[in-house]
Amino acid sequence: MKLNYNYDGNIACRTILQDQLEKLNINYQLLDLGQIEISDNISEDTFEELQTSLKRFAIHIIDNPKGQLIQKIKDAIIEIIYDKEKFPNTTISQYLADKLNYRYGYMTNIFSEYTHTSIENFIIIQKIERAKKFIIDGELSLTEISYELNYSSVAYLSTQFKKVTGLTPSMFKRVIDKRRKLSNTE
Repeated sequence: MKLNYNYDGNIACRTILQDQLEKLNINYQLLDLGQIEISDNISEDTFEELQTSLKRFAIHIIDNPKGQLIQKIKDAIIEIIYDKEKFPNTTISQYLADKLNYRYGYMTNIFSEYTHTSIENFIIIQKIERAKKFIIDGELSLTEISYELNYSSVAYLSTQFKKVTGLTPSMFKRVIDKRRKLSNTE
C-alpha cells in the first residue's frame, strides 16, 4: 500500500527539536522560527549529543553570526510566504531591514556571499514551492494561489513558476494528477 502525505516543515522541525531537547532533559523555550533559548547551562557533552541527534534530522546549530543572520533572513521570508497575515504592507526589503535591524544592502551582500543566490531569488523559489504545495493539495484555483502568494496576476505567477520548474502550473498539475492516477492503479 502506498500512502501520500503532506507536511509542514516548520511544525515538523519544531516537534523534532522539542523531542530531542526533552530526551536530553534540557530546559528550553522555543522562540521565533529558528531560535531556542536554553534556560540552564549544559555540559559540552550534552551539547555535542544534542548536535549529533539533530544532525540525524538535517538540523544544524548555527554558531557564527553571519550564518545566524542568513538563517534569520530565510526564516523571515518563509514566515511571510506561509502566513499571509504577516505579509508586509511595505516592500520585503524594508520589512527585512526593519525586522532584523540591518541595512538591506548589507543583508543582500552577506546572503549572496554565503548562499550563492540573491534574497530575491530565494523569495521566488519559496513562493514557487508554496505554489506547488497548493497545486498538489488541489483546493485552490491558480487565481486564488496567485492571490495567496501576493502575485499581481496569474500570468506573473505562471511565468515565474515556469522559469523555476520548467513547467507551467497547468502542466505541473497534469503531471501530479497522472502520478496519482498511476499510484492508485497499482
